[in-house]
Amino acid sequence: MNLHEYQAKELLASYKLPIQRGVVATTVEEAEKAYTTLQETTGTKWCVIKAQIHAGGRGKGGGVKLAKNMDDVKEHAGNILGMMLKTPQTPGGMDGAGKLVRKILITEDVYYPNPETGEMDTNEFYFSILMDREKKCNVIVYSTEGGMNIEEVAEHTPHLVHKEYVHPHLGLQGFQARKVAFNLGLTGAAFKSMVKFTQAAYNAFVGADCSLIEVNPCLKTSDDKMVAADSKVSLDDNALFRHPDLAALRDVHEEDPTEVEAGNYGLNFVKLDGNVGCMVNGAGLAMATMDIIKLSGGEPANFLDVGGTADAERVENAFRIILRDDNVKAILINIFGGIVRCDRVANGVVDAYKNIGNIKVPIVVRLQGTGAVKAKEIIDQSGLAVHSAITLQEAADLVQQVVG
Repeated sequence: MNLHEYQAKELLASYKLPIQRGVVATTVEEAEKAYTTLQETTGTKWCVIKAQIHAGGRGKGGGVKLAKNMDDVKEHAGNILGMMLKTPQTPGGMDGAGKLVRKILITEDVYYPNPETGEMDTNEFYFSILMDREKKCNVIVYSTEGGMNIEEVAEHTPHLVHKEYVHPHLGLQGFQARKVAFNLGLTGAAFKSMVKFTQAAYNAFVGADCSLIEVNPCLKTSDDKMVAADSKVSLDDNALFRHPDLAALRDVHEEDPTEVEAGNYGLNFVKLDGNVGCMVNGAGLAMATMDIIKLSGGEPANFLDVGGTADAERVENAFRIILRDDNVKAILINIFGGIVRCDRVANGVVDAYKNIGNIKVPIVVRLQGTGAVKAKEIIDQSGLAVHSAITLQEAADLVQQVVG
């Protein structure tokens, strides 16, 4: 589950990680009040207005603006709120439809001169923590080249990207936090601040069951403080039961509407770009089904796991969700009867077919396991335009035949 920047910063701040402070607004009037509040509480003269969507690269799409006075705040807030923001990370990239901006974050200015010397001496770094699945441990990824173009840094100058692997049982060690600060070229107060920053960020990563914490830029201010000027946090969905307060932060507006609806029906659904709809029970079988479709020359249109308790209602809901995709030219139902009986699923398929009506795409059904023989009889005797198969390869070949 992804968090908005303002939510991510609140989470990080709860673990005593220094952040660029800000106030959320949903209207221009709220933005004006937020600016006034920031001036009174932080002493900032300027502020940065940031669109709140689940995508990076907002500055490239015009979703991040500097405001030097109240007139700027009104202008930028009015322009950003309600815009369809396109970034390299929104669906379709800069050529796509973009995402609707419903909220903005008014933040303090952290690019200020040193209060004692008057000199501007800021540095932007990249800092993130995630799971390295190959090494089976958490890894801190960081670079001296922070800012909007970190992807280009990783591609063209990978030697500037450092990694620090954390032992799963020992956790982050003090020498590792100091190594991060050293490799970033920090000294003195900034070095000490970065050590504390790294430790706090790792505590947040583990404590909140995160799958990603990304701070870009991780800013060294002119007075040698390390601040999270921007942040992206993704939470592990499977651990949200331990964090009901964090689960409540979910913003369904930022998710695919079809995937949200599927979740409400107890279905695990991910939309893809192919033309063969898949309805399967079990994530492993679903992956195998998509593989066999591709090996047979097709392209899966979705991942859909109906789970181990697939009844007629759930099968019907799954049908309706798959058929909403105009790209779907055929549907492959692949069920292995273990917990769920195949004949029960077969009855669900027949009932769903009759209830929905006017299903124009061909359907191939492959049922194996408990009650498979009876299930095939139900399908074959239904009188419906449903093709039955025995083996997975036979089912994939049938799909290719009906798709043409």
